[in-house]
Amino acid sequence: MNQEESNSIESMDLMTRLNSLYDDFSKGQKAIARYIIDHYDKAAFMTANRLGEVVGISESTVVRFANRLGYKGYPELSQALQDLIRNRLTSVQRLEVTADLLSEHNILKSVMNDDIERISATISSIDENMFAKAIESTISAKRIYIIGVRSTAALAGFLNFYFNLLFDNVRLINTNSVSDMFEQLLRVEEGDLVIGFSFPRYSRRTVKALQFAHDRGAKVIAITDSALSPIAQYADFPLYAKTDNASFVDSLVAPLSLVNAYVVAIGVEKKQTITNTFEMLESIWEEYRVYQ
Repeated sequence: MNQEESNSIESMDLMTRLNSLYDDFSKGQKAIARYIIDHYDKAAFMTANRLGEVVGISESTVVRFANRLGYKGYPELSQALQDLIRNRLTSVQRLEVTADLLSEHNILKSVMNDDIERISATISSIDENMFAKAIESTISAKRIYIIGVRSTAALAGFLNFYFNLLFDNVRLINTNSVSDMFEQLLRVEEGDLVIGFSFPRYSRRTVKALQFAHDRGAKVIAITDSALSPIAQYADFPLYAKTDNASFVDSLVAPLSLVNAYVVAIGVEKKQTITNTFEMLESIWEEYRVYQ
């Protein structure tokens, strides 16, 4: 393949590459290509060794296949597949992928080890400068709005609980429709901060809400999985945490850990104010016997 052909191939998306090069593939490469085309949802989360086993070829052939497509190695091919399906997997497909990747005998350790890997990947890729800017913007905000729907409502609720101990200007947006969001964000303006959570499959309501807030001049913190996320384009401060969009259960362990760090960092910055708040709360909890 000459340089001009190589550059042309690299500019194509994955499926176009597969179809463009298919006739020139070897027998083993055609088998891989056919499996990816027919089962891209499963192939995206397989190791090179596992893909080779399923197709009936060697791991080295899989690696060479990735190189043939113009990728530096199999991890780049795997990432391209995951980017391709990021918002395409249905719940049924995700359930099938989960069943294929995990055996009933190792589910506990496999899931927990996967979560550990996601936290580690988040730590290694987080932009600490962006994180610091997000903290600064949060502390200086006139009003803070928090948005998280469906599974991310748990993250939004967690953040809202602690932010209400740290600030007196926080509002959790509870919605069942896009129009409800607009009504609750009606007065958002410059000087305000809107924090939005969204992970695959991305919520259209959250995307529209952050677009609205951005257009109104508010600062936006997007807590999501990557720069490819539709809410990242509206964020002044995008914060990325790794999730599992293969499993039918959204793994939000890494995002929750990021939120935890976010709250703690703000707590350190507002130490004196928080100390006074918790001293009052301890008195109230004691007087009204809140805890055993």
